[in-house]
Amino acid sequence: MKTRITELFGIKYPIILSGMSWISVPKMVAAVSNAGGLGILATGPYTPAQTRQAIKEIRSLTDKPFGANATLLIPAALKNAEVLLEEKVPVINFALGKGDWIVKASHAYGGKVVATVVNARHAKRAQEYGVDAVISTGYEAAAHGEYVTSLVLIPSLADAVSIPIIAAGGFADGRGLAAALALGAEGIAMGTRFMTTKESPLHDNYKRLSIEKDVTDTMFSTRFDGILCRVLKTSAAEKAFKKGLDLPAAFINSQDIARQMEMPYLKLFLGTLLSGWKNARSMAFLANGFKAFQQATEDGNTKTGILPVGQITGLIHDEPTVAEVIERIIAQAKVQQQKLYDNFS
Repeated sequence: MKTRITELFGIKYPIILSGMSWISVPKMVAAVSNAGGLGILATGPYTPAQTRQAIKEIRSLTDKPFGANATLLIPAALKNAEVLLEEKVPVINFALGKGDWIVKASHAYGGKVVATVVNARHAKRAQEYGVDAVISTGYEAAAHGEYVTSLVLIPSLADAVSIPIIAAGGFADGRGLAAALALGAEGIAMGTRFMTTKESPLHDNYKRLSIEKDVTDTMFSTRFDGILCRVLKTSAAEKAFKKGLDLPAAFINSQDIARQMEMPYLKLFLGTLLSGWKNARSMAFLANGFKAFQQATEDGNTKTGILPVGQITGLIHDEPTVAEVIERIIAQAKVQQQKLYDNFS
């Protein structure tokens, strides 16, 4: 299968692993890249040293193209992004921040840069930065999106920019890939589908729940980590939604995060306070969300853990290997392509 995305990244199939914290680890990245897609490392939970080590591990597991992300809203992300540039990562995906400096530095060594966007305004700005493609995050997606569905968002971006679009949010099979291409995208990014695979480090408790849940079993709110975020509907998620911002918990959780990130807490705390109440509130929410997401993903804690998932969790019925997922999607997409051809012939 050939699209502008496969040509841009030098990959076999236009299928990308979304960079999910605690999920998109080196072995997952390599599994997707080795199967013909593009794996993207999630650097959010990593220190710069851990990011550098993860990149080396990926390179020991695959000789295929791969990428890594930097969520610029996270305090440690800037240093992690610098590591990605120093290590000359082939593809860098940035989100929630201004990434023009990443584009310039990456292009200097021949790398590619992808910006994650949720509307045409962001896509146009990213194109002005010089990014090579954008990831279009629709309402259906896990974690952070906005209120426009992929069915509408993708063609709106295709009308607004000339660079390739990677569709995220609502994609789990070949029908989705065929639909994305028909809407104007050049490939798809998947998180939730890859989350429930043999290679995925997601705890078995949540793999089981992801298979059991229906397409209606998600929640979408700013009350999980301060930004619009879609998560699996569980008793823990419903409790967190009702409670809202827990400041005492945020104080404790932010200290834990600072230790994990090897950041001086006092400097982080004072900097957050001085940035204004709105930003401080967002950081407090983010600290609580970070902790809850980690508890779900790594520990399988169903009492306090919260797992970001997309609505396509209701389309997941098994736990195949990464390679099986990709081959299945490509085969299904070809069947859909023939059906469309037959309909219009």
